Amino acid sequence: MNTRDPYEKTFPAVAPTRGRGFADTWWGHAWLRALEDSALDGTQVKQGRRYARSGAVGAVSVRPGGLTAVVRDPDGTAHRTDVLVQEFTEAEWDRLLNLAAAEAGYIAALLDREVPPELAEDAAAAGVELLPGIGDLDPRCDCGEWDHCRHTAALCYQVARLLDQDPFVLLLLRGRGERELVDELAQRSTAEAAGHAPRTPAEEGVPAAEVFAAGAVLPALPPVPGLPQAPGQPPSLDTEVEPEPHLDVDAVEFLAQAAAAEAHRRLAEALAPGHADRAPATPLTRAEDAVRLTAGAHDFRVRSRLAAATGRSRADMELAVRAWGFGAAPGLAALEDDWTPDRSTLARARAALAAAWAEGEAPVLRRVRARWTQAGTGRQLRLGREGRWWPYRREAGRWIPAGPSAPDPGSALEADPAP
Repeated sequence: MNTRDPYEKTFPAVAPTRGRGFADTWWGHAWLRALEDSALDGTQVKQGRRYARSGAVGAVSVRPGGLTAVVRDPDGTAHRTDVLVQEFTEAEWDRLLNLAAAEAGYIAALLDREVPPELAEDAAAAGVELLPGIGDLDPRCDCGEWDHCRHTAALCYQVARLLDQDPFVLLLLRGRGERELVDELAQRSTAEAAGHAPRTPAEEGVPAAEVFAAGAVLPALPPVPGLPQAPGQPPSLDTEVEPEPHLDVDAVEFLAQAAAAEAHRRLAEALAPGHADRAPATPLTRAEDAVRLTAGAHDFRVRSRLAAATGRSRADMELAVRAWGFGAAPGLAALEDDWTPDRSTLARARAALAAAWAEGEAPVLRRVRARWTQAGTGRQLRLGREGRWWPYRREAGRWIPAGPSAPDPGSALEADPAP
């Protein structure tokens, strides 16, 4: 198919075909009924059908209000052939487009190259005959016939094939090109959606196929907003009105600020390249979230309350915050999850330890569950359930996180020099 401009399309000639109907769709059959019911001479129609089968119809030009093609007789004589169709008025287009825009299913069907019979029925009820009827196909041919001749009949049969493939051919004949129609439907469907009242629960829901198909006529999404330089500042709760006795104003202000900071962090992640390919984060437990909040809290009272809410002493919470800083939830798990690896996990860990150092250079490590302590030093390696190694250092009788994790034990241990 060659497109010369939005209001005219030229379809190439079709090779001869035998034993195949000219229309499979209901609207294609309706087109042929308009021809067959209008022609006064059935013999001419039958000859036109044979012409169309034999490939006598050349390239077909479709434009608002008419069809044109060169049709050849068996002896090679060429005839300029036209079939005129009444274009819709602006008022008729307005009624038809309003009907189509009001139903997402109509738009989806048109974009899927189908004509819903309900749309044709609704249009007819509104005084717009979408499909031609008796006398609506006006023939013109230089062969001299005043009614449908074999040449105009052949052209109509050929166009029935085109209509089967693309019903926008019919709408082009009625006066509007596909691009213009799609744009107009997009504007009207947007306006229609904006003017609708909220749906009741019983009305909610649209089949996914309709939504997917209608996506092509929806307006383009706005550009992705840029990341603000810093989290927003929540409104101050320092007013002249005394707060309720049970309301801790400082805690509420802290939580509001923490929520703004977390929203800023998540937005930064969402806008980062490759975000769509990353696995969704595992939701935090209440205990993990309390540590995250404490890491961002500077008020002594807030930190103490968060520690108490999770059953931790202040010293334990400070240690948890340190672990969180090195690796978020996995780092916290390495601190508090004293687990025992199964056989396959332990075998992989031993292989990793054996490969981490050259022969004779490996440190002496003693294992207790998932923790390997280097003999004679204050260093320790902990294996996380996620398979990474975490360095620890002994200070004041306690094991404390000494750095971020590493994929192999050698790198993790070297990241924390012996004290």
